[in-house]
Amino acid sequence: MAHNTIPRWTIITPVLAWAAIAASAAAGGHAIYLALLAVLLAGTVFAAVHHAEVVAHKVGEPFGTLILALIISFMLGGGEEKLALARDTIFSAIMITCNGILGICLLLGGLRHREQNFQLSGAKAALTVLAAISVLALVLPNYGTSQPGPLLSSSQLAFTGVVSLVLYGAFVFVQTIRHRDYFLVEGSHDEDEHAPPPSNKVAMLSVGALLVCLVAVVTLAKLLSPSIERFVVDAGAPAAVVGIIIASLVLLPEGLAAANAARADKVQTSLNLALGSALASIGLTIPTVAMIFVFMGEPLILGLEIKETIFLMLTLVACSLSLSVGRTTILQGIVHLVIFASFVFFAISP
Repeated sequence: MAHNTIPRWTIITPVLAWAAIAASAAAGGHAIYLALLAVLLAGTVFAAVHHAEVVAHKVGEPFGTLILALIISFMLGGGEEKLALARDTIFSAIMITCNGILGICLLLGGLRHREQNFQLSGAKAALTVLAAISVLALVLPNYGTSQPGPLLSSSQLAFTGVVSLVLYGAFVFVQTIRHRDYFLVEGSHDEDEHAPPPSNKVAMLSVGALLVCLVAVVTLAKLLSPSIERFVVDAGAPAAVVGIIIASLVLLPEGLAAANAARADKVQTSLNLALGSALASIGLTIPTVAMIFVFMGEPLILGLEIKETIFLMLTLVACSLSLSVGRTTILQGIVHLVIFASFVFFAISP
């Protein structure tokens, strides 16, 4: 990626998105207009990810703000039927990254290169943190006694948010500062050693463009949300499918980047993208949503149902086994893709 120039499409796309937003009152709910909004939403997400990567390359810290913005924008205006959307979207993000994206990467890399090697220490660190946060935030709420069922009391919700942030912050510190070498291609000192960091001017422009993109993404999502929900209802699918759609849209750019890295025999980069996206999705979303709902004094559904809990445990076990020896083949990719296909099938046909 060229970090010292800003591609024109990353500026033009959000400008077109805002033009479409301005025309929303006149366009109404016309099918062509809604299709245009969907295209612009996808394009703006890609533009936002590009600017986030530029800023991340400058300051050395990953960004996981897109999925936060989408979840919160959908939830705060949704009423009681949206109380489980944060849980559904976070869970979907974990399944998409740890099974869908990871499975595609391992399959593509194995088909082209037969066997690929990666740093075992980095993968173990990411999986350890992911297992801890996901179980504490998505499984434990089902077994508390202060609140019935999958709900958490305000104090429990606040505590869960704090420990999630502590765990994610510790991981980022280890990944970017303390043990950065665990997450680099073996024998390399820096994955971006051939890509000079962007200038201060470019970095500041990307910060501004990122904010513009994020607000546009939230607004477009608001405009499209009734159509998405209506489509899900008309298809006879459960409301949890909305979470899958949101997570898929936000994670698409990272998925494409991870797949391209695997085809280029850079499976280490693929693992960093896949596992890092899963950790950002849950490690940043849980604290943000917890803070909002504690402040609002409203209940929040976090505990997974039995079927989803089984999928989560299967995913954590499969990841731990498939990434346990520092080498991957097409077999691991096929296993993860089968788990992902099963997750999607049972979400649509419970």
